[in-house]
Amino acid sequence: MELHLGMDEEPTKSLWVRIKGRAGAGDIIVGVCYRPPDQGDRADEALYRQVGAASCSQALVLLGDFNHPDICWRDNAAERKQSRRFLECVDDNFLLQVTEESIRRGAMLDLVLTNKEGLVGNVQPKGSLGVQDPQGSEEGTQQAHYPGLQESRLWPLEGPAW
Repeated sequence: MELHLGMDEEPTKSLWVRIKGRAGAGDIIVGVCYRPPDQGDRADEALYRQVGAASCSQALVLLGDFNHPDICWRDNAAERKQSRRFLECVDDNFLLQVTEESIRRGAMLDLVLTNKEGLVGNVQPKGSLGVQDPQGSEEGTQQAHYPGLQESRLWPLEGPAW
């Protein structure tokens, strides 16, 4: 599967990779996104088209800072139009939000979403990188359990060099 942006598409801050599964196991598509708080509707829609294409895969993990602090995940509701549109994208693509705890100022900005129940579990805030975000709160890592892997850490976009 390839994700392409057309020449008329607004660029998004996202990275998509395919992790080849072992024999008999399917591949996993992993998307890492950063959505700036002031991102416009065109860039949002371009990101949602990428998510739609990636969600057709058998196993998808999408993580990042989506900057929708007004979303109430318990009620699946939001105040702002852009946040409601994000919720529609999540619902339209049958994604499950698996982050249970916020790590920044009580808002759940850093999310882990998947289209396959049980693919990602035990997502918890873990430690701090000591990096300040523009709002002055510290970013931490997210630690997640993937069945079949010993341990993995999902780092914020401006975390350690890969």
